Order: sequence, then C-alpha cells, then structure tokens
Amino acid sequence: MNPFHNDPSRTVASIHEGALLHHIRTWLGDSAPPSPHGMGDDVAVLPARSDPANLITVDTLVYQRHFDESLAPAEAGAKLLKRNLSDLAAMGGTPLDAVTALFLPSNTRLDWLECFTRGLAACAVEWGVAVAGGDLTETDDCLGAALTLTGHAPDPLLRTGSVPGDRIWVTGALGGSIFGGHARFTPRLREGWFLTEWRPWLHAVIDLSDGLGKDLPAILPSGAAARINLDAIPISPDAHRRARSSGRPPLHHAFTDGEDYELLFTTDRELDPDTFKKAWRTRFPDLAIDCIGEITAGESTGAMLNAETGEPLEGLSGYEHFRGTP
Repeated sequence: MNPFHNDPSRTVASIHEGALLHHIRTWLGDSAPPSPHGMGDDVAVLPARSDPANLITVDTLVYQRHFDESLAPAEAGAKLLKRNLSDLAAMGGTPLDAVTALFLPSNTRLDWLECFTRGLAACAVEWGVAVAGGDLTETDDCLGAALTLTGHAPDPLLRTGSVPGDRIWVTGALGGSIFGGHARFTPRLREGWFLTEWRPWLHAVIDLSDGLGKDLPAILPSGAAARINLDAIPISPDAHRRARSSGRPPLHHAFTDGEDYELLFTTDRELDPDTFKKAWRTRFPDLAIDCIGEITAGESTGAMLNAETGEPLEGLSGYEHFRGTP
C-alpha cells in the first residue's frame, strides 16, 4: 500500500496532533498499558524490575530502505518491533517495554498508519511487549519510525567470548530476504533462551541482520579466522531464486543479502556436536541448525577462509551502512 495520498482529508494533516495520538493509542490496543506506565504523561513510568541484567536496544525502519509499497503496512509495523526482538534474542533476553518515534510527512495516509500501528501492536501482544508511548514528528519527505525496546536476561549472551577451536553454528537458511523474508521472519527468542541453557559450552552469539559475511567476523577473537565449510552453508530457496536474476551464485546471496535474522553462534570444541544437534532437534524440530566451520588461530583477524583449500573467501562481505550492498 502506498503510504501517501494527495487528498488531504485522508492524511494525518486532516486531524490535529492530539487526535492522532488518540488514534494511535486506540490502534495499539492491548499492547499499550494505561498511564503512567503507558501513553499520557511526559515520560512512561516503567514497572520496577528485579532481574540482574536490564537490556535496551533501538532500531529504525525507513521507507524505501527497509520497506516499500510491496509490503503490507501491518507487516512493516511488525518488522519495526521484530528487528529489535531479534537483537534481544541474540542476548538470550526477554522483552519488556517499548517506546516508538514516528517520522511522518503531512500527506501520510491515516488508513496506512492505522494498519502499520495495528501490525506493531499485534506483534507486541504476541511477544508480551508493552508499548509505553513515544513521539511524533513531521518531516518533509522522510517516512519512518524508531523503536526502543527494553528487556532483561539473568546472564546475557554476548558477541565476545569465542576462542580458537570453537565450532560455528547457524540457524535456518540464508539469503534472498528481499523476497519477503526481511519482514516475514520469526524472531529467534525461544532459540536464544534455549542457548542460555548450554553455558559454559556456548561462547558467542549474534543475530544475522547485515549478512553472514559481515556479522561472522564480528564474533571472531583477535588473531583468529573462520574456516568455513562452504558445502554446509544453508542456502534458502529464495537465494537460488535471486541468483537466477542477479547472475551471482546462490552462495554469494547467502553471505551478503542480509536481513536473515537468524542466530549465528559458537560452541566449545569439547561439546559433542551430535549431542547438541539432537537436543536442538528435540526442542525445534521445524528449524534447521548447521555447523558451518570452526575458528582457527594464527590467521588474519576476522578473515573467512575456505576450509577445504585454506584460501580467503573474496567478495562475500555483507551490508555496510553508508557504503551500500556489495
């Protein structure tokens, strides 16, 4: 759906800010707690939490960058929250409260914004998130939103902690997210909670938002590289579909497309992989998991190498902000 309309009577400019905030509060429904824990005051008063580790993350969603007219507005609203939930999943965290800021041109359609907000609200209710409020601002031509999410974790998982000899694992299948997977994904929160049960064998975790080629080097320790078994990379059907039009191999898209929102993590060499995979399949029979390589010492820091030949993998870096997709 096109978010904009030429008829002012059908846009956010047709009502004053107070009325728009009232609409948004209504559209959020059960995901929005009453004041003072929700909308209605200068700030939201968050309920006291007694957990040892409080978490907070923020993410944005921009029209023509993270979504366009091909995506239903409700799916775009859900994606705004799910991007944050994916970050929390990589920490083994449980979501709590959210605030959001909307950047709206005056010709933004009210019915589009309603669907967007209801999609956000449905996702929030599904995952137990309280949308405590936020902010509105008018822009000239930029449509987007930012969402800040809080959470907690008794013992947060981190990106750091990998050591040479660790095995490298990934969930799901990679590549081709442009065909809808960038929005129609399930945040791996349950899987993150499962991984917390495997300490001290679990060493590092990250969610795959910028692509395997970008995110994998971020969890490698200094003076170490990743030896990758290319045959073990789980390539999605959509990566093959994109390869047919791009002229690049499906493997390239599995490494570089980004927005897979799967979990990438490392485990201690002493953990028997068959035991771990059996436990995973028992808990998540419908989600694949693959060991794609191992961390090796004495190599260029952050390098990715072909496990069979030892040669560097060239041209497989993921998305770089402000430099565009490779």
